[in-house]
Amino acid sequence: MKSWNAIPVLPVVLATLFVLSAACLAQDQSGPAKDVDQTVAKPRKPTDDAEDAPIPSKLGKKAQPDVPVNLPSFKSDVNVVSVDVAVLDNKGNFIPNIPRASFRVLEDNVPQQIKSFGKSTAPMTVCLLIEFSAKFQWYGSQTWYQTLSAAYGFAQTLKPEDYVAVIAYDFKEEILSDFTSDKRQTYEALQRLRIPGFSEANLFDALADTEDRMSKIEGRKAIVLLSSGIDTFSKLTYDKARKIIQDGGVPVYAIGLMQALRIMSRRGDDISFLQADNQMNTFARETGGKAFFPRFYGEFPSIFQGISEALRNQYSIGYEPANKVKDGKFRKIKVELVNPATNEPLRVVDEKGKPIKYQIVAKNGYTAPREVE
Repeated sequence: MKSWNAIPVLPVVLATLFVLSAACLAQDQSGPAKDVDQTVAKPRKPTDDAEDAPIPSKLGKKAQPDVPVNLPSFKSDVNVVSVDVAVLDNKGNFIPNIPRASFRVLEDNVPQQIKSFGKSTAPMTVCLLIEFSAKFQWYGSQTWYQTLSAAYGFAQTLKPEDYVAVIAYDFKEEILSDFTSDKRQTYEALQRLRIPGFSEANLFDALADTEDRMSKIEGRKAIVLLSSGIDTFSKLTYDKARKIIQDGGVPVYAIGLMQALRIMSRRGDDISFLQADNQMNTFARETGGKAFFPRFYGEFPSIFQGISEALRNQYSIGYEPANKVKDGKFRKIKVELVNPATNEPLRVVDEKGKPIKYQIVAKNGYTAPREVE
């Protein structure tokens, strides 16, 4: 009988090695195990994180938002034009109690239907724009004294609820005081008008810039301009400045300086001064204001009263334009007083029944909006 010790060792060892080798070969063919080393790359799992998600180069059809095909679109064409109208007699006094039916508004000579009408009395918001240059207003000169007299005289007519700003200009404008109802600040600003610094008087630049700033202010507003009307060095031309002032629509009340001095110095027929007066008159008329050319200091109180009457007492008219084309073009406005029964010009009489001449003060037009694409 053979014992266990007699079994040869070498065949057993070889058989064991063969079995282990077969097992290892089968494991390599089945792929790596789940607990293999982390240097093995794994496929990216889908994620909802926007930062981990790939960014497409263009929006594909599948990524387009779901918008209904027959979704209705709405467009607003409502455009109400507001016109403040002052009706003044030959002395500059406001004429009250004119009925709505007597007003007729024409846009490019086409009658418009008035949607709203009323009379309003409101505080004034005024910018006092003053020419103060060494060209004519050197220290102690007659024009220098006239400028200060007009500026202080207008400030004294303001009521406690009125707001006023003071801007002086030579080759550029300088804001001496912002809008305030405190008269002390206004007087302090006027006290800075002592010695002018430069000989330039850039009226076009100063007036256009002031008009653009004030166009953003709500409520009753106006520019009171104290100037010789001479422009010496503006970047803007007269036509460009006129366009900006028309678009702004803030009434300009111009007071021409040096009227008596021109006569005494025999410069009344100087073409430059005649052109200056015409420019100031145009700026005032096209914005619904008025131009004054006083020769005597005694005329200032009545001028300031006329400005106050025109600003505080006005008829507010609103209409929807018949021309709804948004082409960005300038539309001319004309306000008339007519007898609705006869369609003839309205006859206004005084307390004694005598006819009086009256003046209608309103802006000359507006610029239509452009179509928004």
